[in-house]
Amino acid sequence: MGYKIVVVGATGNVGHEMLNILAEREFPVDEIAALASRRSQGTEVSFGDRTLKCQDLEQFDFTGWDIALFAIGGEATKTYAPRAAKAGCVVIDNSSLYRYDPDVPLVVPEVNAAAVDGYTKKNIIANPNCSTAQMVVALKPLHDRARIKRVVVSTYQSVSGSGKEAMDELWNQTKGMFVPGQEVAPSVYPKQIAFNVIPHIDVFLDDGSTKEEWKMVAETKKIMDPSIKLTATCVRVPVFVGHSESINIEFEDFLDEDEARDILREAPGILVVDKREAGGYITPVECVGEYATYISRIRQDSTIDNGLNIWCVSDNLRKGAALNAVQIAEVLGQRCLKKG
Repeated sequence: MGYKIVVVGATGNVGHEMLNILAEREFPVDEIAALASRRSQGTEVSFGDRTLKCQDLEQFDFTGWDIALFAIGGEATKTYAPRAAKAGCVVIDNSSLYRYDPDVPLVVPEVNAAAVDGYTKKNIIANPNCSTAQMVVALKPLHDRARIKRVVVSTYQSVSGSGKEAMDELWNQTKGMFVPGQEVAPSVYPKQIAFNVIPHIDVFLDDGSTKEEWKMVAETKKIMDPSIKLTATCVRVPVFVGHSESINIEFEDFLDEDEARDILREAPGILVVDKREAGGYITPVECVGEYATYISRIRQDSTIDNGLNIWCVSDNLRKGAALNAVQIAEVLGQRCLKKG
């Protein structure tokens, strides 16, 4: 016996990955529905060795379904997530709409799985921002050992975080660089992304930070510990899939780099690849399609008393979105729901 599962936004990058991961991890599914907007009704999507036809989200009745994985924008989520939740279907939402709602748990299973229990207040669980998810997986086991005071993080985020149109823009701009007269002007991004980096993700706030940077601060505090001070600089880079982060951590207590390496090797969801030689680290290209958050370049920061630097890489469509959502569903099933 299993669950009745709905994937909302099944034709998008994240929805596609949700279906893949549900099949790969052999999630106990009795029945599954793929939903999309009306214009995508009838579009075929893969679920393991099965082919599903997308149904119209607007007309779908969530009554009797157990879990809905949402991978649509915030505006559509605002309409349909409460409808699903009211019908008794637990929503796991990948948008930012509910992340900062005190009545909605924000969950990374390796970090705060028990927070899932709070879903009953609104029948909704929030998935964190992609850049936050991989970072807190790396920070949590270190925080448990030496207590983190402050984090300085710079991100190098792939274009898939902006969706298919952004991936197309990078591809077309790259091709256009080599064909005179076929240059492609920016449309998704404010500046050219091919062979460039853009220190601007989401909108600017009054203090000069961007909303993406604010999200990392707010979400880390909610998921891990409100006392942690964090400052972020979020940068879009010409990579198709895979987010990277350079993380500087200041602890209350001294933590030796060798002990940190051992702690991270034993931590759930993490693979350490850290050889001090050419190629002895993980790059975004190597993490695509993988479940793990990879940690490399672990080293002492000699400029402060209790500091470490690490390099963190993960597939943002997986751990940053789809995988984390499916892991939440797994925890929800183990802790809270009975199989049908």
